[in-house]
Amino acid sequence: MTKTIRLTMAQALTRFLSQQMTVIDGKKVPVFAGVWAIFGHGNVAGLGEALYQVREELPTYRAHNEQAMAHAAIAFAKATFRRRMMAVTSSVGPGATNMVTAAALAHVNRLPLLLLPGDVFANRVPDPVLQQVESFGDGTVSANDCFRPVSRYFDRITRPEQIIPALQRTMTVLTDPAECGPVTLALCQDVQAEAYDYPESFFEERLWTPRRPRPDVGELAAAIGALRSAEKPLVIAGGGVIYSEASRELADFVEAAGIPVCETQGGKSSLPDRHPLNMAAVGVTGTSAANRLAQEADVILAVGTRLQDFTTGSWALFQNTEKTFIGLNIQPFDAAKHRALPLVGDAREGLIELAAGLKNYRAPKGWTDKAENGKAEWQRAAAKVTGPTNVSLPSDAQVIGAVQRTMGSEATVLHAAGGLPGEMHKLWQAGAPGSYHAEYGFSCMGYEIAGGLGAKMAKPDDEVVVMIGDGSYLMLNSEIATSVMLGQKINIVLLDNRGYGCINRLQMGTGGANFNNLLKDAMHEVLLEIDFAAHARSLGAISEKVSSIADMESALERAKRNDRTTVIVIDTDPLISTEEGGFWWDVAVPEVSLRSEVNAKRKAYEEAIKLRSAGN
Repeated sequence: MTKTIRLTMAQALTRFLSQQMTVIDGKKVPVFAGVWAIFGHGNVAGLGEALYQVREELPTYRAHNEQAMAHAAIAFAKATFRRRMMAVTSSVGPGATNMVTAAALAHVNRLPLLLLPGDVFANRVPDPVLQQVESFGDGTVSANDCFRPVSRYFDRITRPEQIIPALQRTMTVLTDPAECGPVTLALCQDVQAEAYDYPESFFEERLWTPRRPRPDVGELAAAIGALRSAEKPLVIAGGGVIYSEASRELADFVEAAGIPVCETQGGKSSLPDRHPLNMAAVGVTGTSAANRLAQEADVILAVGTRLQDFTTGSWALFQNTEKTFIGLNIQPFDAAKHRALPLVGDAREGLIELAAGLKNYRAPKGWTDKAENGKAEWQRAAAKVTGPTNVSLPSDAQVIGAVQRTMGSEATVLHAAGGLPGEMHKLWQAGAPGSYHAEYGFSCMGYEIAGGLGAKMAKPDDEVVVMIGDGSYLMLNSEIATSVMLGQKINIVLLDNRGYGCINRLQMGTGGANFNNLLKDAMHEVLLEIDFAAHARSLGAISEKVSSIADMESALERAKRNDRTTVIVIDTDPLISTEEGGFWWDVAVPEVSLRSEVNAKRKAYEEAIKLRSAGN
């Protein structure tokens, strides 16, 4: 006879989560490092009580904003290479919909996130309840249906026993390297409190370890054949290299074959910046070293990348008309993009098997020499734009240089959206795998501070440096207080260019007038002078505003010794970006305009599109 235990659905859920384990560096640890929770009437009585019962095994963390707590959970998963994760819960209504942006971010970036929003009453007796969204034509709809397009798996739990198959499916999605992404379990608030006799076996400890599929024999042979014929081979390292923990195998592969490597935003730090074959960033925000090779490459091995437009220069970058792409990817959807030879499999296993099949092959010496010479040339150019300066309004690049010199490549640096990702991708000299943490798949302003908190929780012994602009800071800064409350110290460098400087530059670059981006160009009664340092202090952080690059380096040295989150503010120039490197990006320019500047940019745009057609 099956042994059972009577629990509420919420108690069964939390007990199940606390029993899911993995092994990292030979040590067994929980898959779920905790649950972020902002309680409301839709989850406090059911799930809140259940979380209290397991608080020792499954810690509950209180946040200040639902989107932010989900960002922290996502960053934690990213920083642990998708090996561990967190859950987040909110009430039904605005608390739930606040998390939809974060769900989309996790979906785009293929990162595990368990969303547990409260939902309406399954029995519908008290309908409409507070915060309930009603559809005139569908009685089954709630606000949580917003999560459907941004969830890898969505389920609404309307009976307590439904949690059993739902959680089994949840774990397979969250831990599958190909399907990985957000899971939403919408928890009807009456069902959270309903009891059921659950089988005790449901709560047995379960071990989840990474699946590493090896490539198909036929696909492997085709890829090896293409690489053996290459005169100008190139590797693009994407985030899949990091998540597969394949950096050593990547280094072995390219060193044996003499093949240069370039990196996407997600793949940056796959190899240390100092590696002679690492050409660093590729694409729109790429280095001259990487992009020159990309324009000529005849065989491109794309490892663990979804080939986003910033990587490919909107498909104008790879101009060799005889080029062949090989897509080494765990996800078939990505492996076969743009007529690539698919090589479906784990990045680490795939690189090992490619290396075995390419024994005695080496790229022509002239190609490898060109790569190494291009890298040296780029390093000289980068050193110029990041060097110390006494200007009153430094560039983003000069601030990056100061952070690099002071914090070093050992620090974990984190950023997202705006102008910083472009400058960081080109200029930051990453060290260990995962030390460069960019959210540029969804390019979500407001990720940075919450993401820094999540990264610090994953890497408590690292110095975590958050690079953020004033625009992102104003969007979402509340988790400064959370970081102080939790004793999780992060270092925040706030570059104040008084507006949305990146989009202002794009506006100007497409012929538009300066309008509604910088504060001075927006409609307002008062032009604000915001004291960001004072604001950060009010949230519990140590903070200061500096007036020069030299002062910033001194402040960063002090920050390393501080015992809690530190915010350093510096005014920067909104108009300067690094001209060296980079490539075209397809941003459609109006075909008709009253502005002569727009008409001139449209002509240039039409010429650029021709280049893309020829190159793709």
